Amino acid sequence: MRRLFWVSVGAGAGVYVSHRVKRRVVRFARSWSPEGVAARAVSTGQGAGSRLRHFAADVRTEMRAREEELREAVRLDRSPPDAAVPGRRGARPRVLRARYTIIDHTNDIDDDKDGH
Repeated sequence: MRRLFWVSVGAGAGVYVSHRVKRRVVRFARSWSPEGVAARAVSTGQGAGSRLRHFAADVRTEMRAREEELREAVRLDRSPPDAAVPGRRGARPRVLRARYTIIDHTNDIDDDKDGH
């Protein structure tokens, strides 16, 4: 009786596992069929247009803010040297200078490929 019980448990487990494996294989095959790939591409691409529009709007907003910062810097840079800071008497004028970096390669002998 014990052997019959364990044989039936093993057979039931085998049927169950083979059924589950078959379902997974069929689902995997459907997902990689041409129709499955097309459906996945359509579902993925549906929200791309709105995401792209939101991204472009964010870029335009930040671009306008940065342009305004740059225009302000240019206006301050072009202010006349005798224009004093408002509210301060006898103070030096407020002139915003552009930021730049000078890279001097005259002493860099090791940068040459041939060593000359």
